[in-house]
Amino acid sequence: MTKNLKIAAIAATAASIGLASLYATGSANAQALKSNGWFKACSDQGESKICNVQYQAVASNGQVVTSLNLAEITGSIERKVFQITVPTGRFIPPGVELQVDDTKATAIPYTFCAQRTCAAEVKLDDNLVDTLKNGSKLTVTSTNFQGKKNPIKITLEGFTAAYDGPPIKQNELQSQQKKLEEELRKKAEETRKKLQEAQDAAKE
Repeated sequence: MTKNLKIAAIAATAASIGLASLYATGSANAQALKSNGWFKACSDQGESKICNVQYQAVASNGQVVTSLNLAEITGSIERKVFQITVPTGRFIPPGVELQVDDTKATAIPYTFCAQRTCAAEVKLDDNLVDTLKNGSKLTVTSTNFQGKKNPIKITLEGFTAAYDGPPIKQNELQSQQKKLEEELRKKAEETRKKLQEAQDAAKE
């Protein structure tokens, strides 16, 4: 495997460290998004170590609608990358727009689209990290294939603590994942009951 292919494979692995991605088809209800917040997870991958600060916004149907990953790869390969992943069905030319608070939005081009996700990526540098540390809200906007913008608002509260602090322990990570899955299950059940009640009322 060439060095470039190794870097690409490790970067893809970095995006998957932490919560399992629960991608599904369908559109996301922005009002129903849930997340475990910002956290750092570290993992050894061969001769390299990946520490990834990430945030995932998950819809009530289990779809990860936006995932942010600030990955630092050390060891045999040295690389820092900021990656945003969104569901497929995106309009490619606009890329993904990032806006911290009320500052001017910055467009990041897509680097690849896989079966379930499209990813936009730039080099992770100190200026980007400082901007996120000093902000309070991040708006991530992708454009779907119909030309409609899909803005997702993400809190930056907890980002600094996650970035500068120690990685989360595996048992804590699993506990957070189970809690999020339970919340999503309850939300899905509530939605199903409301739909059933509406259908029963319509029949009467």
